[in-house]
Amino acid sequence: MTSGRAARRADALGLLAGVALDAAFGDPRRLHPVAGFGNFAKIVERYTYADSRRAGAAFTALAVGLPVAAAVLAQRATRQRPVLRTVLVAAGTWAVLGGRSLRREGGLMAGALERGDLAAARARLSHLCGRDPSALDEPGLARATVESIAENSSDAEVAPLVWGALAGLPGLVGYRAVNTLDAMVGHRSPRYARFGTASARLDDAANLLPSRLTAALATVSAPLVSGSPGRTAAVWRRDGGAHPSPNSGQCESAFAGALGVRLGGTNVYFGRSETRPTLGDGPGPRTRDIRRAATLSAAVGLSAATLAAATRLGRLTHLGRLTHLGRLTHLGRLTHLGPFGRFRRRKGTFLTLSVEEGALLNGQRR
Repeated sequence: MTSGRAARRADALGLLAGVALDAAFGDPRRLHPVAGFGNFAKIVERYTYADSRRAGAAFTALAVGLPVAAAVLAQRATRQRPVLRTVLVAAGTWAVLGGRSLRREGGLMAGALERGDLAAARARLSHLCGRDPSALDEPGLARATVESIAENSSDAEVAPLVWGALAGLPGLVGYRAVNTLDAMVGHRSPRYARFGTASARLDDAANLLPSRLTAALATVSAPLVSGSPGRTAAVWRRDGGAHPSPNSGQCESAFAGALGVRLGGTNVYFGRSETRPTLGDGPGPRTRDIRRAATLSAAVGLSAATLAAATRLGRLTHLGRLTHLGRLTHLGRLTHLGPFGRFRRRKGTFLTLSVEEGALLNGQRR
């Protein structure tokens, strides 16, 4: 077996091992690497900050480039040491995934609502998104949770696996670095409206393929939640581009179609509100739909892990080849990614890390 083939096999095994670790243990409770990166990024910001896009671009280049360079060196150093390489990739995958934490938070929210404990449910919402829960009733809390599960199935699980499949350890590290910077500075506050532009747009670019793959896998997995792939694809095709984010609407519209619910509407944050387009048909989500969304998310994550390992092994030459399934699942929408100049800065706050990572960083959330 050549060293290159052995290295790819080690990467694939490491990806699967990291997925298994996340499924078994969730996020590391102490000394989380992403929290450490957040502290590093704050130091870089301290020395590079200025109220300009140029300063923000330099900050992004340094804060992402240095960890990726270290990961490239580690990948090269372990090219002929497959066991060590597998361990490194497994550890890296575990550190950047957040699927179990996301679904655990969804389950805790569903449990509180099933008990009729609105106070506990409102207290839990901050673990998922940045909306003001004080006036939300059961349907409002359910909608916020389902939308968070849909979007973060991509951000916390599919996207890291995509980049791990395409670039190995540097892809895992690079994606999580980009996603973390977006959570920290990629929002329209007075301090970051200009400085955070580069981080926000780079995150948009990094999530173009993963968000659409998430929607495609949700389409294929729709029967697991009593949904129809045809209906899901139709909703995705119709509503995927309606969201103000170039990526969030892809995931949310597919989940809405698979679950047979309607997402979108007015979101109230602390001190402001936003009205977003309606995604999907049918009634608004209720408590039972949170558990269905978690089931769909788990299926999407498992499918993404399988595809990532196969891609790294070379069994799939590139995840982009999945566009050939477009006739069945509307993956053809991958051709409508658009130029970078059409990206739209997202407003407000959002969750872009795994649930636990966002809490550790105190990042702004969706």
